[in-house]
Amino acid sequence: MPFIKEESEDMKSEETFRVKDEDTEEQTKMEFIKEESEDMKSEEAFRVKHEDTEEQTGISERRIYATTNYHRNINISKTKNDLMTMKEESRDLNEMEENGIKHHDFITGEKSFSCLQTEKTSSPKKAQKTGTTSLFTCQQCGKSFRKNGNLKVHMRVHTREKPYTCQQCGKSFSRIDNLKSHIRIHTGEKPFVCGQCGKRFSHKAAFYSHMRIHTGEKPYTCKLCGKTFLRMDNLKSHMRIHTGEKPFLCGQCGKCFSHKATFYSHKRIHTGEKPYTCKLCGKTLNQKGILKIHMRIHTGEKPFTCQQCGKSFPRMDNLKTHMRIHTGEKPFVCGQCGKCFSHKATFYNHMRVHTGEKPFTCDQCGKSFRKNGNLKVHMRIHTGEKPYTCQQCGKSFPRIDRLKSHMRVHTGEKPFTCDQCGKCFPYKESLNKHMKIHLRESCFICHQCGTSFTDRNHLKTHIMTHIGHEPFMCYDCGKTFVKKA
Repeated sequence: MPFIKEESEDMKSEETFRVKDEDTEEQTKMEFIKEESEDMKSEEAFRVKHEDTEEQTGISERRIYATTNYHRNINISKTKNDLMTMKEESRDLNEMEENGIKHHDFITGEKSFSCLQTEKTSSPKKAQKTGTTSLFTCQQCGKSFRKNGNLKVHMRVHTREKPYTCQQCGKSFSRIDNLKSHIRIHTGEKPFVCGQCGKRFSHKAAFYSHMRIHTGEKPYTCKLCGKTFLRMDNLKSHMRIHTGEKPFLCGQCGKCFSHKATFYSHKRIHTGEKPYTCKLCGKTLNQKGILKIHMRIHTGEKPFTCQQCGKSFPRMDNLKTHMRIHTGEKPFVCGQCGKCFSHKATFYNHMRVHTGEKPFTCDQCGKSFRKNGNLKVHMRIHTGEKPYTCQQCGKSFPRIDRLKSHMRVHTGEKPFTCDQCGKCFPYKESLNKHMKIHLRESCFICHQCGTSFTDRNHLKTHIMTHIGHEPFMCYDCGKTFVKKA
């Protein structure tokens, strides 16, 4: 075997190299393993030993010892080629270490080995290194965190673990800061104060949402319609308008709702609960928003103003209805006669003309009405109530239209004009009586003499001449008369 010995000696002399290493405290062992070839079935073992001492300058020598045992029938030319490859790899290694490269990839045969200056992370909570920052990644949802502690807290989302419990009400939380925020409900503490209006808040998120009212910031935008919102949950609720999603189902009537607040308000219809009470009049209501609107009756607040005529309203829907006066819009159409209406309530009242329905009945006389407002006015006949008073003469009336007609006595206004002779009248009834003169309509006839009259009152006065009744007497001379005038 003289050829093999000579090749081994050459390999020993050429493959001796120096390795510079900055870390003198650790020893690095590198093993080169060469797999058996199909024809040779040879095994090669290489061991690199690196020893550093504190007294030396940090430079040590490593020698590569190769011991090769070959079996019979060795292919000498194949072995020579393999050894030449080893020489070239050793020279490449020397060049890499002279250039100060600390991350080495050694290739022998078909296998690749890496010497990395990072720790292995094979646990389920993996740390992936990007640049100089280690990221701890959740294996369930793929979310990454910079700290392992944050990943542990995040894992409670999947495990539903809630280790922090309120000692007062027993409610549990997954994070300690959530428990601390919850405790403020019991203590009443509100540490976050708005610098503009002085309003206080117990939670930082609620405080930040409130500040956007002053700044006008609406950072959450609907991608479908472009509408912006102050809060993310408001945007999520809004998206159900586009998707048609109604996740809240009433267990009693089966009605579905897209908003949780609307669902809870609906449930109070079945339970009869009215948790919101007006402190001024004691009226109870089932929704907080309705209570706010109701309070405007007492405060007189009318925040919604028409931009065309300046008229103000306490509710937004009232303003929308009012705007139809200017636009002329009449969206409610009667299916029987085709008449159009701008107000839903007026439309429903009109439909009762066709159906004959009169759902509002007087408890005292049994008279029925199509409108609830008409019943209320009718009840004043029984109660004698006259809530509308003239500010000039003090006369009172049970209806507002009667007061308006009475005011024309003081103003002298005569808005009703005869089309034939141009005569004006303060009341519509007076115009109707006058029109009978032009039509020569005599509906009221005296049964004693046959004289006809266009007015019932004139007939009554005429009848007094037959019976001799003179109800009007002069207080000075005592003479009596049939007519007051």
